[in-house]
Amino acid sequence: MRLTQFFRVAVVALPLAACADMSPTQQRALTGTTGGAAGGALIGAIAGNAGMGAAIGAGAGLAGGLLYDYHKRTEASAYQRGVQQGATQRSGTQ
Repeated sequence: MRLTQFFRVAVVALPLAACADMSPTQQRALTGTTGGAAGGALIGAIAGNAGMGAAIGAGAGLAGGLLYDYHKRTEASAYQRGVQQGATQRSGTQ
């Protein structure tokens, strides 16, 4: 009984620990892919082909995750430019 509980905990904990050293881009791509695959499998199961639905969903999720990552990187870059401009203006007026 204890061994079964150990394996259950390991199955949940190991994938989470494996993501600790991933870059934000990799994490967003993985999240999009797994979410898309899960949603696609669910829709595919209703339609009659869960495997095909999972494959299509994974591809769509990957694309969505990468687009979201691009948005977040662009947002962070714009923020950093604003911080630099503000610092430049503040130091120039004193």
